[in-house]
Amino acid sequence: MRILHTSDWHIGRTFHGHSTLVHLRRVLDALVDQVRSRGIDVVVVAGDIFDSATPSAECYSVLSSALRGLRDAGVVVILTSGNHDSATRLGFQAEFAGLAGIHVLTRPDQHDQPVVLTDEHGPVAFYGIAYLEPALVRHLYPEAELRSHARVIDFAMDRVRADIRVRGARSVVLSHCFAANIPASDPTVDADAGASGRVPADDVAVMAASDVERDITSGGLDLVPVGAFDGPDYVALGHIHGRATLSDRVRYSGAPLHYSFGEANKPRGSWIVDLDASGLAAVEWLDLPVPRRLSVLTGTLDELLMDPAHDDRRDDWVFAVLTDRVRPLDGMRRLQERFPWCAALEHRPSVTAESNDTTYRERVRAKSDTEIVAGFLEHVRNGVGPSEYERDLIADVLAEQVAKENAA
Repeated sequence: MRILHTSDWHIGRTFHGHSTLVHLRRVLDALVDQVRSRGIDVVVVAGDIFDSATPSAECYSVLSSALRGLRDAGVVVILTSGNHDSATRLGFQAEFAGLAGIHVLTRPDQHDQPVVLTDEHGPVAFYGIAYLEPALVRHLYPEAELRSHARVIDFAMDRVRADIRVRGARSVVLSHCFAANIPASDPTVDADAGASGRVPADDVAVMAASDVERDITSGGLDLVPVGAFDGPDYVALGHIHGRATLSDRVRYSGAPLHYSFGEANKPRGSWIVDLDASGLAAVEWLDLPVPRRLSVLTGTLDELLMDPAHDDRRDDWVFAVLTDRVRPLDGMRRLQERFPWCAALEHRPSVTAESNDTTYRERVRAKSDTEIVAGFLEHVRNGVGPSEYERDLIADVLAEQVAKENAA
């Protein structure tokens, strides 16, 4: 059986205020073409189908188009919900969708009720573990101590492993969580504090939550040890937007589209997973096209506007880091004249003024009003005082103020 593992479509996500739906349609169309050409039997989508719990009608249109294309390509589709999805909305009429070969697994009590498909070697059981927020599921299992996401995944996987033993079938698990190569005894596993560490991954992925994955708990999303997923032949993870390999059989596919500049160097694609009679046989990475590249350009405003080396970045999403000592006026408008898709700007001066320990009172003692204003500008502009025009303007304003006070 040949399986394609994808996740984190985030339909409806914007990129610095720009809609991504047109680009996502193009990428999902390419994914459908790959499914046809590579002989895929099953497509699994490990959560965060939508970016919002209340997606727009156009978002549903994008999803419907993708699912229609996949079914026309002859594959079975299995989806789970992530932390961005509304499990109820996504799972609406899931029973009827299943009759059409699209299995939507969103119920928290559904984790040990697999979709069973058959190939020439026998059955394969697909288990969907929707995003399981401890506070929302612990009442279903009062006998279990479900204080953290790690504990919930442990509990769900114990039930999955028990079902696998009974069935004696090959198995695939879909889960949406923040998993990492940490020992189960690590104190961060049961802590409510968020995770910030690095874990072993392939040469293009660092397992750290990106700025796209918004924190939805008061203390952060706790880590799940990769050992919690022992047992199945393959584990298709979602939640992290960069491709990552935690073990040969436990992987993140990442998102199919770039959703932040922090993902600029991460490839977009999916995993092709082959199962033979004994289980996992091979895993292969399959790249997806990138509709618009992401570029981070650093330099002074004049350098970014004039340097011919940046000519081939005109049609990229651009994040400009300006190193001018003084923040340029109207920088974004001027940048967008050369880079129409410049989406973000940061002022990061290459030279900063040395701090001094003198108090404000000491700095202004025995100085005129003009000198005080000039000193303030120099202080907040990294050592750059007022220009000649600004000095004239300051003098005019102060003179006008004095005239008003004398006339009062």
